[in-house]
Amino acid sequence: MSELVIRQMNLEDVPGVMEVEEAAFTGPWDAEIFHKELCENDHAYYFVACLRDRIVGYIGSWVVFEDGQITNFAVHPDMRGRKIGEKLFGYVTTFMTGNGVERLSLEVRVSNTVAQSLYKKFGLVPGGIRKHYYTDNFEDAIVMWVNLK
Repeated sequence: MSELVIRQMNLEDVPGVMEVEEAAFTGPWDAEIFHKELCENDHAYYFVACLRDRIVGYIGSWVVFEDGQITNFAVHPDMRGRKIGEKLFGYVTTFMTGNGVERLSLEVRVSNTVAQSLYKKFGLVPGGIRKHYYTDNFEDAIVMWVNLK
């Protein structure tokens, strides 16, 4: 998949990101959240994966001092199974390490064992549970984290 390009997200990417978001999640973010993250949040870093000018995935993160947090992460359902998520996650962890991040954390649905397996490949381990974290069905989230340094 040599034509996959990962780059920083910009405002023009929001419609394509929304296509991924709406296809991937039962409770998707709305476009306004992405606009605010890109324009108003100095701690936010978002990246898109593009395949022949189509956005096929994205990952969002916050960097606050030495702590990194994955805010949102999705690959279009039609494009799963092609290692796009692995490449995106690797890209953002390399970005974070290069920017002095020492710890990375995220929340993942208890039922999302595919994502949990991906995160474990990068060394993340479960650190706790956030009860009823997801508002669309009140599912619990597993907090996962890793020391990057």
